[in-house]
Amino acid sequence: MRFASLGSGSRGNALIVEAGTTRLLLDCGFGPRETVSKLGRLGLSPDDLSGILVTHEHSDHVAGAFKLAARHRLAVWMTHGTFAASPRGRGEIPRVEFIDGHQSLQVGDLEIHPFPVPHDAREPVQFVFSDGRHKLGVVTDLGSSTPHVERMLTKCNALVLECNHDEDMLQRGSYPPHLKRRIAGRFGHLDNAASATLLAALDNHELQHLIAAHLSHQNNTPALARAALAGVLGCAETWVGVASQEDGFDWRALL
Repeated sequence: MRFASLGSGSRGNALIVEAGTTRLLLDCGFGPRETVSKLGRLGLSPDDLSGILVTHEHSDHVAGAFKLAARHRLAVWMTHGTFAASPRGRGEIPRVEFIDGHQSLQVGDLEIHPFPVPHDAREPVQFVFSDGRHKLGVVTDLGSSTPHVERMLTKCNALVLECNHDEDMLQRGSYPPHLKRRIAGRFGHLDNAASATLLAALDNHELQHLIAAHLSHQNNTPALARAALAGVLGCAETWVGVASQEDGFDWRALL
C-alpha cells in the first residue's frame, strides 16, 4: 500500500491511494489538464485510476472531479449531501456512487472507512484506508476534533493531518474578520496547536509516516507545522512531512 499527493492547500487538493491494482484519487481540486500533468509526475495517467472519492463540495476539493470522471469514464464516490451541493457544470454527469458517512465500503483492494467531520459543508467526510494490513488516515478539513474522529484515526500506520494555520499568524494577518472567524471556528480548519492536540489523543505506536497537509500559504509555515507535530511525537522535525500546494509529496510506502 502506498500514497502520494498531487497538491494540498486552498488552491487545490488531490491524493492518490494505491493497494494492489486499485488506485483511488481522493478529491480532485485541480482542473482536468492540471490533474493529468500532476498524475504524470507520479508516473500515472487517468486510465490507471479506479475512481474518484470526494470528501466535500468545496471547490478546492471537487472542482475537477466531474469533468475528469466524465472524460475518462471514472466512477465518483461521495455522500448525498456533497453531490447535492457540488457545482457539476453542464457536461456529462459520470457515474456517482453514494456513500454513507458511517458505512465502510470496498473498492477493489482497498477498504474505505468514511467518517463525518465538523466542517462548513453539506455532508463532509474524511477517510481511513486499509489494504487489510495497514491503515492510512486522511483528515484535511475539519474545524475541531471529536471522539469519533479520534477513534477512527488511532493506530494508523500513516496519517495525513490538516495543519491549516498558525493562530497568531491568522489573527495578525490581512484576512477580514468574518473570514478569520470562519477559519478559526469549530466548523473551519485546524490550527497547528489543535492538530497537535488531536495527534496526542491517538495511539501512534505503529505510525510510519506523518504528513502535515492543507497549510495556508498566508497563515502558516512548514516549519511551524512540523514543530507542532514533532513536539507531540518527540521526533526530529525533519521526520514530519509537509504536503505542498504545488507538488504535494511523492510516493510513501507502508511496509
